[in-house]
Formats: sequence, structure tokens, C-alpha cells
Amino acid sequence: MPFSTTDVLLALPWIALAVLAPVLISRKPRLSDGPLPDPGNAPFVSVIVPARNEAENLPGLVATLLTSEYPRYEIILVDDSSIDGTSDIADKLAANHRDVIRVVHGEPLPDGWVGKCWACWQGYRHAKGDVLVFTDADTRHHSRLLGHAVGTLTTRRADLVTTFPRQLMFTFWERVIQPHVFAAIMGRYRNPSHVNSTRNPRDVIANGQFITFTRGAYEAIGGHEAVKTEIVEDLALAQRTVASKRRLYLTHGQDLIATRMYRSLRAIIEGWSRNLASGSRQSVDPWLRPFLPWLSAAFLVAFWIGPPAALLMKPFVASVPFGWALAAVLASLVFWVWMHRRFSVPVVTALLYPLGAFMTAMLFVRSAMLGDRVTWRGRRYTGPAATESGVSRASGPRWWPS
Repeated sequence: MPFSTTDVLLALPWIALAVLAPVLISRKPRLSDGPLPDPGNAPFVSVIVPARNEAENLPGLVATLLTSEYPRYEIILVDDSSIDGTSDIADKLAANHRDVIRVVHGEPLPDGWVGKCWACWQGYRHAKGDVLVFTDADTRHHSRLLGHAVGTLTTRRADLVTTFPRQLMFTFWERVIQPHVFAAIMGRYRNPSHVNSTRNPRDVIANGQFITFTRGAYEAIGGHEAVKTEIVEDLALAQRTVASKRRLYLTHGQDLIATRMYRSLRAIIEGWSRNLASGSRQSVDPWLRPFLPWLSAAFLVAFWIGPPAALLMKPFVASVPFGWALAAVLASLVFWVWMHRRFSVPVVTALLYPLGAFMTAMLFVRSAMLGDRVTWRGRRYTGPAATESGVSRASGPRWWPS
């Protein structure tokens, strides 16, 4: 059935998104474009890994860190009061690589601190490097990652360099939900060039999975101690950096670093409920903050679920504009096929985009309803930390152990 002009006009937002997304959502700048530093002049780097209950992830991360081609670095593993064997694993890794790895057995969490901030701060206090790299235990690093990060930090005269890694998604719920969450983040920060040039702290972001600081800049902004109450500490660090008139440089690093954030639906719900509402609120003007999580959920339902729901209702409600709904659904499929290909997720999962939109909307709602009551890694936080923050194929890259 041909589409009328009215159908096309009504479906124009969906069509425009499908057509323009590859142009509007930039993959540049790339971290790998940064030059490798001269080995003779390379600054000493401290790689700090906060680890709470990371027994499953820590050996894999360290294995990739030890392949680094960077000439001068140390690895500091901070055991943040783990109860799953992380401490013993860290000690064994350090015993086998005493020249590179040191273990910090974390002190009890003080009042008023978020656990990750406390672990990172303790790691910093033991670090010797002129450059500080904070990275999560669920990441895997290419051998040239540190070199490109330091080279970019130097040539761009940046104070903070951060990157978007390749996101690995293997299970059903990962592939259904994660692309929607990342699409929302990419939509807000679609143009890294703007992030890298803006002076407005609300328009910047950092990715806590990999943040590189000059030591001087980190200390000047107060480091993790200055954001100790923040659940979304990476966003807070980015905003604090720009607010202090220092330079942040955001990159894409999918060819240099990969991560698998969550492995189950329960982990996805707990993880994103922790920071979706908090992070989204802190990226907008204060007057909009109370409403943004709810508006985000409403938009997801209306934009992605409305048209397919209209198609299903057509046999029962004659007045439903069938042509518009069909055009919007087809355009939506084009967009989500492109998005799934970008994330190296089987494109057949794109057919389930309404389910992904619904689940993501519920994550926004749950995050907003939790407010200042957040549970993460077995700890419960209540207070400003939760409200004042202020972001495949079956096989991964060759440097991601299978």
C-alpha cells in the first residue's frame, strides 16, 4: 500500500532519525589517532584498578594490562573490602609480577564516601605516576591503549582523556536493553567535538571505565575526594574538570578497549538503576532535573512503542493511521539495525526494539523512584550521592580472552 503525503509527514521524525543517525552520531575523534609517545620521554603511568568483588574479572584485565607496550607503568590493584576472593587473586597476581603490580588492601569505607571513589582515592595515594589512569576491572586493554592515551593527553594538551570502549553483549537481555541505554547516552553526547570544546560543565561527560588524568590536574580539582559522595563519579569528575577551566578530551576507543558491563538481567537492572536518573539529571539545567527521568521514560514509550502498538490496534480500531504507523515502524527498524550493527550485536535482535525501549523506560522509572536509595556491589547509599551526581558478535576483539 503506498504511503500518503500525510503518512510520510507524520512519520518524518522516525525517518529523519533513520537517515541522519549515521551522520549525526560521530565516531570521531578516535583514541587510536593519538600518536604513541617517544619511549625515551614517556611519563611514568600509574594504572589504578578499583576492585570490589571482581574475582571473575580481575585476572582477565591484568592479563591484558601486562601485554602493554607502554615503556613505564605500574598497576595498582585496590581491593575494596571484597568478599569473593578478589583479595587473594590480587595478591597472587602481584606475587607473580612484583616489578609491575602492587596491591592496596582498602581501608573500611568512611562515612560520606561512595565505595568506588574511596577505592580510587586510596589507589591515587599509593601511585607514583605523573599520569593517572583509572580503569574498571571489567575492561580489557589493547597493548597500545596506554600509549595512545598518553600520546593524546600530551598532543592535545588535555588534563583529562577518556574514551568510549567497545561494549560486548552476549546474552539475550544484554542485546535487547544495552543498545537502547547506549543510544540514549550517544544521543545526549553525540558529538565528541562539541564535548571537547564546550565550556559548559553540563555538556561534558567522562567514562569511568577508562579515565586518564595528568597528576597535576587530578590534584588541582581535588580528585575523587572532591566527588566522594557521587554515584556517577565519572560525570562529576568531567564536570569539575571543565568548571575549573581545564581541558577534557573525549574519544572513541572501540579498537583499543572493550568491556562487558553486565552479564544478567538482574545486573543490568541494578547497574543502570544506580545512575540513569542521577546522570541524566545532572546533565541539564536545575529546573528540568525533577522531570527529566520521567520525560525520558515517556519519550521511549511514545516514540518506540507507540507506532508498533498502533499497528497491533488497527484490526480493532479503524481510526488508527495505519500508513503512518507502518512507515514509523519501518524507519525504526532501519535505525535499530544500524545501531545493532554498530555495537556488533546480531541484527535480528533489532526486531525486539519495542521490548528494549520498554525495559529501558522502566529503568529510568526505577532509577527515579529509588532517588537517593541506591544499592551497588552489596552496599547501600542514602543521601546526596544518589541525587547530586553530576554517565554483538559471539566473539570479541583478539585481545579479549574468550
